[in-house]
Formats: sequence, C-alpha cells, structure tokens
Amino acid sequence: MGKENYFTRENINRKAKKFIQELRNIYRFRRLDFDLNIAALLVIDMQRYFLDKKSDSFLPSSPAIIPNIKKLISFFRHKERPIIYTQHINTPENAGMLKEWWGEIITTENDFYKLSQRLYIPGAPVVIKTQYDAFYRTNLRKILNENKIKQVVITGVMTNLCCETTARSAFIQGFKVFFVVDGTCTHKIGDSLLIYLFFFSSCSG
Repeated sequence: MGKENYFTRENINRKAKKFIQELRNIYRFRRLDFDLNIAALLVIDMQRYFLDKKSDSFLPSSPAIIPNIKKLISFFRHKERPIIYTQHINTPENAGMLKEWWGEIITTENDFYKLSQRLYIPGAPVVIKTQYDAFYRTNLRKILNENKIKQVVITGVMTNLCCETTARSAFIQGFKVFFVVDGTCTHKIGDSLLIYLFFFSSCSG
C-alpha cells in the first residue's frame, strides 16, 4: 500500500465533506442520534510510530487530523466525558499474523511506541492492544461498561485497520459507532476506503 498525502490542513474539510457525500450517493444511511451523556471518545493509536516523520510508518495525512482530534478531546474534556486512548504494543509472542504480514512490529524497544504528547491527557485511561481490534484481549469493554457508555466516537489511525476493526467490533457488541472521517487517516485513499466507511457517521461537524 503506497503512502499518499490525501489530507492536508488546507483541504481536509473539503475532502471529508466530499467523502461523506460520495457515501450518501452510494449507500442508504440510517441516522443515529448522538447522545453525549452516554458517549466516550476513543483515540486510536496516536503514537510516534505513525506521527513522527522519522518513522518508516509515518502517515503523511496525520498532521491534518491532529487539530480535529484535539478539538474533540477538548470538547469531551470540557463536558467531563470519558476519553480513552489505545496504544499498540507487540512482542514476538503476541504479534501473531501482524509480524508475518507487516514484517515488523511496534515494540517498547523504540521510542516510536509512545503516545503523542500533543494529544494525550495525563491520567486518562490507556488501553494496551496487540491486534487491530482494541477490544481483543483488553479491558476496553470493562472501561466502557463501568462508565455506562453506549456510544463510541472513533478517531485515530489507521482508518482501514485498527480504527475500522475496532469500530466493527464495537458495533457487533451493541455500541452505536460514530466514525470521524476527518479525525482518522491511513496510507492511501481510494474507493476501498469508502467501502470501509459505509456504515459509519461523521460527528466532526
């Protein structure tokens, strides 16, 4: 998969609206009513591994989504609603197919595994995950249940891998999912990404 800078700070609003309009032209949407009182914000894998230009896995579109995620964090924090971060960390023992498929894994042996200090709120819960799905063998469901969460807002990276898999897992487990189109990014945009987003709504407006 090639790298493409499809989101920039100058075009992200226009591009996100275009994606949503294209989806509406293809699929029938069932409107979901957003209720902040039962919602939590998930910030998926915003780590230096994806955000630092020195990393081989740097996502060129990531600088464009950071301001939007920061706005959502500020909003949820102001409203005293839960903000939950995920952090992907592997060992050779728990990586499974990720090591075979990607050829490398995110480990604590390199500082790139650390969360972005531009986004992390000290003291906020961090769910350590080893696979694309943030619910897989983690305490995420427990945290959501303890906070009586029924709706989750998905932001972070990568759109078509960890964000999408976590969103689908949440959907299957009965949570209403709001997928922030201009608060997620991946390597390359295209028709396939539109398919990945087909049943998610953007709550970035």
